[in-house]
Amino acid sequence: MFAKKFWGLCTTVFLAAALTAGCGGAKQNSPAAAPVELNVSAAVSMKDALTEIQQNYQKVKPNVKINFNFGASGTLQKQIEQGAPVDIFVSAAAKQMDELAGKNLINMQSRQNIVENQLVMVVPKGSPPALQKFEDVNNDTVKKFAMGEPEVVPAGQYAQQVLRKLNLWENVKGKAVLAKDVRTVLTYVETGNVDAGFVYRSDAVISDKVEVVAAAPANSHQPIVYPGAVLAGAQQASAAQEFMAYLQSPEAKAIFEKYGFSASK
Repeated sequence: MFAKKFWGLCTTVFLAAALTAGCGGAKQNSPAAAPVELNVSAAVSMKDALTEIQQNYQKVKPNVKINFNFGASGTLQKQIEQGAPVDIFVSAAAKQMDELAGKNLINMQSRQNIVENQLVMVVPKGSPPALQKFEDVNNDTVKKFAMGEPEVVPAGQYAQQVLRKLNLWENVKGKAVLAKDVRTVLTYVETGNVDAGFVYRSDAVISDKVEVVAAAPANSHQPIVYPGAVLAGAQQASAAQEFMAYLQSPEAKAIFEKYGFSASK
């Protein structure tokens, strides 16, 4: 009788110890990171590159959802000034970022130049070789050319600077078809609605319907630099800083180069 009680007690103690050890030794799953939504307003010329970068970034940060708002830098600037909920702004020119900085709307410590670009002249693929340099838009063979609206589209601002530097603006401005953003310029050229257009090299890279015939002469316009910054009123400031840092990573730089951008000096 005693032996039965003894072995029964031992069995109970053994099972309890085993269960305790099993529970204590079980691997504890770390809690999943809280979901985060980032609102990024960026120049439309960065659309393809940033979309691919986003896909890569979500493999690293699966809890971060990035909502992009692409458009002309000047238009995006106005939206921010009017209170649009934006965490990060990437402009195609320093002008828009400088103006936001002057109104204390960006976190100055977060500001950095992300990439650079080049202004080129494109024509519909297969066009006769009548256009070989920027000065050729003054030829009678060119009836219309497209460029961004200089007041809101940095690519249009740069194009105007080039044409003024070449003393051509007053002669050719009547031929200019002004577009709301640089991708619209590209579309006008692709469809043959204009004889030529001024876009970024990164825009020309993504189209098989246009060809580059000339690059803007050296020192004919301000440097084409894309600054980015976290907004002063960012709702997700910490996550925004992390994504800004990722834009400087080797992986992101390789994607930018793939789409025709160059590293910022």
